Amino acid sequence: MLLGAVLVLLLLGGAGPASAHAALDSTDPGDGTVLQRAPRHVTLTFSESVGLRDDSFRVLDPGGHRVRTGEAGHADGRSDTARVGLPAELGEGTYTVAWRVVSADSHPISGAFTFSVGQPSTTTAAVDTGLSEDPLTATLNKVARYLSYLAAALLIGIAAFVVLCRPPDASALRRPLVAGWWTLLGATLALLVLRAPYEAGTGPADALDAGALADTLTTRPGVLLLARLVLLAPVALFLVRLGRADRHRERRPSTAAVGAVLALALASTWGAAEHASAGIQVPLAVTSFVLHLLATAIWLGGLVALLVTLRAAPDAATVARFSRIALVSVTVLVATGVYQSWRGLGSWQALTGTTYGRLLLAKVALVTVLLAAAAVSRRWTAALATARTPVRQPERERVPQPVPAGGPPPPEPEPAEPAPPTPDDPSTAADDLRRGLRRSVLAEAVVAAVVLVVTTVLTGTLPGRAADEAARAVPAGGVLPASVTTIPFDIGGSGRGTVQITLDPGRTGDNAVQAVVFGPDGALAAVPELRLSFTLPDKDVGPIEARLVDRGGYWSANTLALPLPGTWTMRTTVRVSEIDQVSAERRIRIER
Repeated sequence: MLLGAVLVLLLLGGAGPASAHAALDSTDPGDGTVLQRAPRHVTLTFSESVGLRDDSFRVLDPGGHRVRTGEAGHADGRSDTARVGLPAELGEGTYTVAWRVVSADSHPISGAFTFSVGQPSTTTAAVDTGLSEDPLTATLNKVARYLSYLAAALLIGIAAFVVLCRPPDASALRRPLVAGWWTLLGATLALLVLRAPYEAGTGPADALDAGALADTLTTRPGVLLLARLVLLAPVALFLVRLGRADRHRERRPSTAAVGAVLALALASTWGAAEHASAGIQVPLAVTSFVLHLLATAIWLGGLVALLVTLRAAPDAATVARFSRIALVSVTVLVATGVYQSWRGLGSWQALTGTTYGRLLLAKVALVTVLLAAAAVSRRWTAALATARTPVRQPERERVPQPVPAGGPPPPEPEPAEPAPPTPDDPSTAADDLRRGLRRSVLAEAVVAAVVLVVTTVLTGTLPGRAADEAARAVPAGGVLPASVTTIPFDIGGSGRGTVQITLDPGRTGDNAVQAVVFGPDGALAAVPELRLSFTLPDKDVGPIEARLVDRGGYWSANTLALPLPGTWTMRTTVRVSEIDQVSAERRIRIER
């Protein structure tokens, strides 16, 4: 079951770009803008607080040489910004800014943009920002995260099963408890040493860098992982005490209290590092996440404990107790899950229009199957609780028979052969009920393992609310993200070029337009003509022509009046020769 879950995890969350909670709202200078004077700083604004690295910024001049910058920091003390100082004098031309930060929920994000001083360069520096994740490092990190969730479920769930369900013999549960402890230890160590290369987007070999590991221990994700490692020591002592108490049949209330405190502390190391730690209603979200994780652990870990108990020492009273606890866990799961879904989505459209929403739908479908399997298990449990095993009757006292004088003793009566069990035999029916219960509980455990896989991928995916906020946010410089648009176009056998169009401020009323044409090689391209028009189909407005003027390297129009908000269709026509031209369209959102 564990191997299958890891394979599903690799399929769902394999190599690819990181999908973190933080989203870039704006840049100052804006992407593609042309400034008359060189800026003193480069400032990025995000949808949530971000952490900075030593190499968070790389600024390249038009020739591709790295510009000496100041130390990266937060602008005006705001944790949702990143700023770096530039030299006092920047020459004329196009500069490229590559950036990389760590979002509040511990996932790294990166990107690049350009701005020009004076006028755009005829050539720009080619910068490879690389993958936001190294494929191997990302895969190892995902597997370690999944194993840490699974191990926590085993530890917390099985320990809660022993304390709350009171099985008559819990000795068979020691091995999965020990396995869960060692798995959590190994997974946490792996996450800690992989943290530095995961943030940097480099290979696993960089995990051997002692300096990078020391830097990791000063960050919030590193501190939380270290706290989890420290907590495993008292957890081990608690497990030893729990085993001794079970052998001596001691049921002390203090054992449950200590276990509850340790479980809350362990769950909090996840709650303070995942999506709940950023965004809206953080205290309530962290509390909800911790309760959600504990309920999942008690249910999933309890299912594993129940399977082991049913095989080793089946007991109807233990099964009935777990059934009641599972019902409470499901109630908590549903309540906290609804809240977390609302907080992460933000709108009904995000349910089908974002990766986060589609993963959430898949999780809801799997949880529905899981609840159906749980309902079957409850029916088996109820039937087992009402089944009656026949009470064995004591043997009748044998009356001595008289022995005739001088004769041999009478022969001993032959013992009666036990009757074979019949389908109506209560003991046979109870065995059938236990086998049916084992099968349904096993089905629950398998589906729950897959749900845990989808949850692991979900925690690394950009929530719909964050994506929507980033799309609608107004940057500090006044340019909406939707107003910077790149339109590809075909140049026949020569390849594909692109037109980068910037609207300032990207709102209703007067706008300034700047357009830059790039050739197939990514360098600036000179074209005979560039036309741009805007149409609002919903209101039957347009086309409105933008009267672009060739400024020698880029095209611009000082005034473009867009009278209404809505989703406009922007049509670009590029004349690539005296007789050939190509057109392409993009839909952009213009706010009021």
